[in-house]
Amino acid sequence: MFSTTALFWAVCLICIINMIRYFSSLRVLLSILRESDPMLYQAVDGNGFFKTHGQFNKQFRLVRYINSQGYINHHNPDIVLLCERMRKQFILTGMLCGVVLLCLIAMMI
Repeated sequence: MFSTTALFWAVCLICIINMIRYFSSLRVLLSILRESDPMLYQAVDGNGFFKTHGQFNKQFRLVRYINSQGYINHHNPDIVLLCERMRKQFILTGMLCGVVLLCLIAMMI
């Protein structure tokens, strides 16, 4: 009926596109944080976030901030909306990565 290989590559492509969207949204969030909330920007290592010398524990702080919905009481509504969007994108990308793994296992069987 359908090819598991074609399904695998289609889901991989969708997952990669969503990852690119997620990183693009993350860049936009960091640029808004730079102007709106410089203390939070420095706390999440905004200047070196996408660099190889970035501090992983500070980068992980932003992920925890978004996943724990710490942005709910933020004074800037743009940041609240963007963080909510990023949280949904992160959940979607995680689910798609799970589907990719399932497809890979199905192809091996």
